Amino acid sequence: MEMTFCPLFSGSSGNALYVRCGETRLLIDAGKSGRMITEALQYIGVDPRSLNALLITHEHSDHIAGAGVLSRRYHLPIYATAGTWQAMEGKLGPLPDGTRMVFPQDQDFYIGQIGVVPFAIPHDAAEPVGYRLYGGASSVSVATDLGCFPKRVRDAVAGSDLVLLESNHDPDMLRCNSHYSAALKQRILSSRGHLSNQACADALVELVKTGVRNVILGHLSGENNRPELALSTSENQAELEGIRLGVDLHLDLAWRDRVGGVYTLRDGA
Repeated sequence: MEMTFCPLFSGSSGNALYVRCGETRLLIDAGKSGRMITEALQYIGVDPRSLNALLITHEHSDHIAGAGVLSRRYHLPIYATAGTWQAMEGKLGPLPDGTRMVFPQDQDFYIGQIGVVPFAIPHDAAEPVGYRLYGGASSVSVATDLGCFPKRVRDAVAGSDLVLLESNHDPDMLRCNSHYSAALKQRILSSRGHLSNQACADALVELVKTGVRNVILGHLSGENNRPELALSTSENQAELEGIRLGVDLHLDLAWRDRVGGVYTLRDGA
């Protein structure tokens, strides 16, 4: 059985990820406008009307901005934890009957042919989660919006066939950013904020040791990072650890403002 994964958008200005297995098609987050997400899906040949559900990681606007519109337009069920639903109250607008789906933070469930395994993440939101999605023998994990990379997150995504991992910022660029308040900088740098490039690189090395071979760096900041810097930081750390790029590890980038690559996994490959 094949799994398809595409980061439609990934960054501090909005997030939306597409996953397919068999006839089941899901979105993880909808942090761009409904129009932008619809156009991005059409760009990769996906009819938005074929979507089965929308999974929400947490309630921040860069993850839910288009969720209400998509739910109303396509009668799309929205899955989120109880804490996230409470924090989203009033932010999505009226939703169609039967589309408000609640799950416990630590409870696995199925949507069609896709097994959904949520896991708690360290972020300054009400009840945030990452996701590991299973389709046949393959699995894809989404681990972004992490202030740190604790053992529980590592264990949740260990051995995944593909991981979208946060590489949000360069700390020096962040500290020198005159547009950000001291409080905002501290929030981002905290253990419930976002992973820096170096923290991402260290996490990546841990994941390779568990058998992860394919990593996409995502959720890059538009002001406090550069794609080439995020990539080189992880590449350099991998090489220092004796990890052979292109052999032991395949690295790629997800983009803030355009559709990323379409990745196909076959039978755990």
